[in-house]
Amino acid sequence: MSEAYAHPNYVKIWFWLVVLLLISVAGPMLEIPALTIITAFGIAVIKAFLVAANFMHLKFEKQIISFLLILALCLLGVFFFGVAPDIMMTDGDQWIDCIADKSCVEQRL
Repeated sequence: MSEAYAHPNYVKIWFWLVVLLLISVAGPMLEIPALTIITAFGIAVIKAFLVAANFMHLKFEKQIISFLLILALCLLGVFFFGVAPDIMMTDGDQWIDCIADKSCVEQRL
């Protein structure tokens, strides 16, 4: 069976999640785009870690869970960067910009 462990202080974690939410909401009010993006993604990563580690109890699981999580993220990156050049390509013989010449509307009618 699993080993016994002390439950984390959920109210304390909830408090930090609310503080981070307030920071991420107040960030765009500074109107500095680079700072807004960096803080938004940084805070999102921290909040995701807090939720996964404490509320999903991943902090108390065996190391295989961490390995599987890292493996899944690596495979997601391989998939994204594997198909990104094809999706983001906007030139070539087969590329048709149907939005610019409004042929998308005609194709769907």
